[in-house]
Amino acid sequence: MHTVVVGTSGVTASDVLAVARDGARVELSEEAVAALAASREILDALAAKPDPVYGVSTGFGALATRHISPDLRAQLQRNIVRSHAAGMGPRVEREVVRALMFLRLKTLCSGRTGVRPEVARTMADVLNAGITPVVHEYGSLGCSGDLAPLSHCALALMGEGEAEGPDGSVRPAGDLLAKHGIRPVELREKEGLALLNGTDGMLGMLVMALADLDLLYRSADVTAALSLEALLGTDKVLAPELHAIRPHPGQAASAANMLAVLEGSGLTGHHQDDAPRVQDAYSVRCAPQVAGAGRDTLAHARLVAERELAAAVDNPVVLADGRVESNGNFHGAPVAYVLDFLAIAVADLASVTERRTDRLLDKNRSHGLPPFLADDAGVDSGLMIAQYTQAALVGELKRLAVPASADSIPSSAMQEDHVSMGWSAARKLRTAVDGLTRVVAVELYAAARAVELREGLTPAPATRAVLKALREAGVGGPGPDRYLAPDLAAAETFVRDGRLVEAVERVTGPLR
Repeated sequence: MHTVVVGTSGVTASDVLAVARDGARVELSEEAVAALAASREILDALAAKPDPVYGVSTGFGALATRHISPDLRAQLQRNIVRSHAAGMGPRVEREVVRALMFLRLKTLCSGRTGVRPEVARTMADVLNAGITPVVHEYGSLGCSGDLAPLSHCALALMGEGEAEGPDGSVRPAGDLLAKHGIRPVELREKEGLALLNGTDGMLGMLVMALADLDLLYRSADVTAALSLEALLGTDKVLAPELHAIRPHPGQAASAANMLAVLEGSGLTGHHQDDAPRVQDAYSVRCAPQVAGAGRDTLAHARLVAERELAAAVDNPVVLADGRVESNGNFHGAPVAYVLDFLAIAVADLASVTERRTDRLLDKNRSHGLPPFLADDAGVDSGLMIAQYTQAALVGELKRLAVPASADSIPSSAMQEDHVSMGWSAARKLRTAVDGLTRVVAVELYAAARAVELREGLTPAPATRAVLKALREAGVGGPGPDRYLAPDLAAAETFVRDGRLVEAVERVTGPLR
């Protein structure tokens, strides 16, 4: 099994994906263990002094004015975990919780939090044992970290609360730790706070969304090309020299992908035949501009994620010169903004995708295709309601594009008077990514049928490869009406698991 070694300088997106989705093992580097021990020595020395230090010898948030005596400090750390584990609602997905814990471990290993090496080792042991704490949908405002989600994870490290075992059953966390020979953590000064105070949940979801959207944007380029082909459009608008004079890199990449898919097509360039048109509709002609803008948004979000993956997010932090300083680095605004920005790009890509599907089904705009791509229109309804489903998804995606980060609800008696709502931005983006997958799948289904209905014209080699793989995947072709939901579900899986892009790339080589 692949092993990810966590050092002091952060982790990569591929590390997060390996641990969250592939169950990779986690190890601490010798450098990280040494940094943990060194920062703990600084913190222990500080804790022994009479001067109050936030989170070490004081309460938290609006209660930070109370000085906590040494005999109550262990209880203080236990209490913050128990009281903050206040999430409600459905359980969060296993991959999100694993990403959340791994990214918190990343910050612990930076040597900036002051926790003991055994705390970090226990977190790694829990991940390696396949134990996943039960985390709930609601509870984070994305400021002072993803507090409630991280608290539920910290609670499991203490042997309290509930967790899912590697067999998928939910049991008391203490029982699962005992079964795997893991000793619960007994928290000391600052350690409870350090386990809670990060942007790890929203960051983990951002990293996974970026991976999913990288595939989806390539998939959308493919389906846009198939629609252009089915509509007998022109590929001249995809010429590199046209995109070079408006030098947005995402636009150039999308156009290049579409051009690669359409190479050798016998369907393109017929826009002056029986129903002459000077130009294709915007949803076809401007496909690279819309998808390209989304790609550039992905690039910006990836830059933000990379910076956050290299960060040590906690409050207070142990600096390299030995100072322990309070700060505001736990604020989720940088991550929240790009999560919301991605949701906007996703909604717009879905919107233009649905417009092409509708064009394929409308006999007045499809340039000779049968109404709704039906076998016997009137007796058969064809793909009429598939487009309804797609439109419903697009409507939902537009609602999900409303930014969460523009909101703020003050908390902690106005001490935390401006919050990021980054966790909420991440949760709705996950829903949006799922919705976009389905929208792209409907266009694929419609465009594939439309191409097959163009009898006497030969589609591009890449298109033929898609059609062959799609039919082998159990997605039916043209014909009389049938139970459509299974076909659409199979098309969705075909997009989601990457087989669409794989089919194309076997002909074209890697898409951009």
